[in-house]
Formats: sequence, structure tokens, C-alpha cells
Amino acid sequence: MTHVVKLRAERIRTTMRLVVCVDRDDDLGRKAGVSGPVVGRAEAIDAATKLAIADPEDSDTNAIFAAVSLLDELRGAGEDCEVCVLTGSPKVGVLSDRRVADQFDHVLERVRATSAYLVSDGAEDEFLFPILSSRVRIDGVRRVFVRQSASLESTYYTLVRALKDPKLRAKTVLPFALVLLTLGIAAAGGVFLWGIIGLAILLGIYLVFWTFDIDEAIIDSIRSASSDIRQGSAAFGFGLFSIALVGVGFLTGYNSYLGHIGSVPLIRVLFFIETGLVWWIAGALVWEVGRAVRRTFARGRFPRGFAIAAISIVGIGVLSYGILDLVRYLESAYPSSNLTQLIAQIGVGFGLILGAGALQQYWKSVARRAPSDALTSG
Repeated sequence: MTHVVKLRAERIRTTMRLVVCVDRDDDLGRKAGVSGPVVGRAEAIDAATKLAIADPEDSDTNAIFAAVSLLDELRGAGEDCEVCVLTGSPKVGVLSDRRVADQFDHVLERVRATSAYLVSDGAEDEFLFPILSSRVRIDGVRRVFVRQSASLESTYYTLVRALKDPKLRAKTVLPFALVLLTLGIAAAGGVFLWGIIGLAILLGIYLVFWTFDIDEAIIDSIRSASSDIRQGSAAFGFGLFSIALVGVGFLTGYNSYLGHIGSVPLIRVLFFIETGLVWWIAGALVWEVGRAVRRTFARGRFPRGFAIAAISIVGIGVLSYGILDLVRYLESAYPSSNLTQLIAQIGVGFGLILGAGALQQYWKSVARRAPSDALTSG
């Protein structure tokens, strides 16, 4: 009898459905101070209430309440289900999607759902559909539309409210402000041409930071380092050591650059990169070791992703050395007798990178098969 009860409990657990609401730009964290993921009906209602108080006009409030409504609807139909809210980052992009993916993995470890509904307040959140569907089966997407009062839909009101959004200001007002500030200072100093040059550099740096979420990554690294220091985590030491290795790479590369004064500029640059590259690879490996140690302490198991990251870093390093030698060969600064070694080096680099990708796909397939196997055995 006890065995039958256990089998029934296992069957119920493995057929749980998850209602997922995604706050891709982390309005919950920025406006209401609620950290994701939020799991549970009461917790979701509390988070939506806090966001509604902080910003009554935010559409994510309606999306969360819609997710709770869908949860009640499914439970009323007799289904075993739970609701969760995933949060991303104010700088929507790769970093926010990575946060959502990590939080979804954490939720699935707790809930063990085999299927899910996605509740979205716009097309932007639905860009995350492939991330969610790669982990569980998505049974449907519910769009939430907010009805607006006609008296508030004037162009002036819409423009003023839009400009109060920090995301929109960062994308539109900040570049325009940089243009005016730089040109104004240059004109006042009588160096308008240098102002244009400086403006081009500033806008280039801004676009690079904005495109690759570098500013958000720096802020996250500072927050993570501060947390590691307070908690006495060994990961901070690994991070500090990896930064030191990167600095040593630049120093040794610069010394190598100065040591080849008689060479053409391109060859000197190649010597700089080739000398510092080994230190940069070592710094990246140490950094990944630190991340693996942090996740091991947090989750109680060594992350599989470390092997993928380590193989990728080594592969990129070997391939980079091969490309550097190839450029030297094309510039007649590499011995022709070592051409076979050069080709083999490039091949090994590509092989390691492709192997890391294949390993990642294999582990994903294993993770996707695990819930279905548990359901079949139940």
C-alpha cells in the first residue's frame, strides 16, 4: 500500500504544470525591490501589489495578476500547477535573457514541472520562448492587453510618460546629450574639430557598452564581488587573481612590443597579442574556476557548465594562436616548414570549440529526456 501511494505521489509530481510570467526588464527589482524568481500564488500577488503601489501604470502588474488568474483557472479544472515570475535586467538583451534562464532552471529544480504556460504583456517577453521551451514543453502563450482611457491618450501625455522611462532615456536622451555637451565644450574652447573627434570616440564607446551590456556586466561583477567579500567566499580571490593575470598579460605583451623595435608595426602588434594571450587564457580559466566554486557552494554540486567553458576557452586560445601564426605566415614572418603544424593548430582549436558545443547540446538533450523518462516510469 505504501508503495502505491509513493507511485501516485511521484506521478502527480512529475505531471505538474507551471504558469510562467516573465518581467524581462526587471521592473519588479527596479521599482518594487522584489528579487526574482518569485514562486507561489501568495508570493506572486504580493510582488504584483508592491509593483502596483510603486508604479500603478506598469503593465507587468497586469501580467502577474493574469498569471495568477490562469493558475486559479487551471487549479479549478483539477490540474496540479504552480505560478512563478522570472525577472531579467533593465538592460534588455543577452544579460537579461541569461538571468531569466538561470532563474527558470532554479524554479524547475524546486517545482519539477513538465509543461508550462507563458503569460506575456508584449512581444518583447515572447523572445524568451525558445529559452523556456528548451527546458519544458510550452502548452500555450497568453497575451495580456491593458485597456487605456481615451482621455489619456494625447500625444503630449504619451511622450512625457515615455520620457520618464529610464530605458527610453538611456537610448534616446543620453546620446543626444553627449552630442550637445561635447560640441558645446569644443566650440567654447575653439577646437571644434577635436570636439567632433572626441564625440565620435564617446559615441563609439557608448554604443559598444550598450550593445554588449558591458556596463550591466560591470555593475553585476561589482555587486557579486561585494557579496563575496561579505560572505567570505573564495570566488572573490579567484576573480581578483584572474584580473591580475589579465594585467600581467598586457604588461608582458607591451614589453614584447617594445622589444621588437626593428619589426614592422603589424608584426610588433602580433608579438604583443601572442605574448599576452597565454596570460589572458589563464585569467579566463581562473575566472571560470571561481564561478564554479561559487555555484558549487550555492547549489551543493559542481556545475556541468565549467567543462564546456574550460574547453571553449582553451579552444579559442589555440585557435587564436593559429590565426596569429597564419597572419605571420602571410607576412613571410613564419617558417614555411611549420605550415603543417599551423594547419593542425587551427584544426585543434576548431575541434575544441565544436566539441564544447556538442557537449552542451548533449547535456541539454539529457536534461530534456529526464522529465519524460520519469513520467514514463511513473
